[in-house]
Amino acid sequence: MATSALARETISSLRHRIAKIEGRLAERLGQAGPEDVDLARRHGSIIPAGGLLPTGAARFDAALGGGVPATGLTEIHAPKTRDAGAAAGFALALLRLVLEARQAPLLWVGMAESFREAGFPYPPGLRFLYGVDASRLLVAQAEKLADALWIAEQAAALDGFSAVLLETRGASAHLDLTATRRLHRRARDAGHPLFLLRQTARPEPTAAPFRLIVKSAPASLRRILGKPLARSIGPPAFEVEISKNRTAPPALFTLEWNSHARALQERAAENPVPVVPASEHRAPAAAAAGTLLAFAPAPGPAAAGRQPPGKQHPAHRRAG
Repeated sequence: MATSALARETISSLRHRIAKIEGRLAERLGQAGPEDVDLARRHGSIIPAGGLLPTGAARFDAALGGGVPATGLTEIHAPKTRDAGAAAGFALALLRLVLEARQAPLLWVGMAESFREAGFPYPPGLRFLYGVDASRLLVAQAEKLADALWIAEQAAALDGFSAVLLETRGASAHLDLTATRRLHRRARDAGHPLFLLRQTARPEPTAAPFRLIVKSAPASLRRILGKPLARSIGPPAFEVEISKNRTAPPALFTLEWNSHARALQERAAENPVPVVPASEHRAPAAAAAGTLLAFAPAPGPAAAGRQPPGKQHPAHRRAG
């Protein structure tokens, strides 16, 4: 029995070490090992190392295995320039979740080109929508991606930040698998998350366990006393696709940011009835007929050359 218990403990320790090397979450393999607990105590964090940050959207959290990783690298993509604002807003929603557990400031590292296209962080808006005070936000601007990567790598290894946000634009050879693996490892060892926000870049292989593609979604109507208010604008909405997930297939969600509860929530489907998409190889179906009205026959004799309709009989013959 003692030999069996020792073997199980050895296998569990090896699995956790392999998970760290591969960048996977320890929770997916079982309970965190003692080295994870020691790391959390060393950095004085409420969240254990390798833990998760629940966003508030139950189905979205379940698809991620419980929430967004609280340590290490997470990718957020904006497919087009017009989606850069939405992707940044979604990243700020995740950063707000981090601030609930940590008191250290945030670091936003961006390239000059990214800030020119999408704009600089607006402190009054951050405070109003996300509750992020300007005194807790540090912004670093770099002209080249190599410089931005160097700043993010140095900051990722420090425990003086609650989280680091690295915003880039376009594709670059500097942001390869080796560079992202280094970012992921440093942020994980420091015990805080690092969000890689990429504008107008095609998804490429990285060390991030998750990749989220974020687009802007139409805002719904604001609800007052449980009823929609006509001609109103509801909370910010995001179309979020989990395109990279090591534990579940890709999934698509429409999430809204609740600025009062400081949490994300999934928008209820407007049409809960499932709709079967039309086949690409089949001709479109004919339009359904409209409402049919029955008109009473006109009084008087039948029209010339036509016999008045008699009693209708069944289609089959009667015997006899």
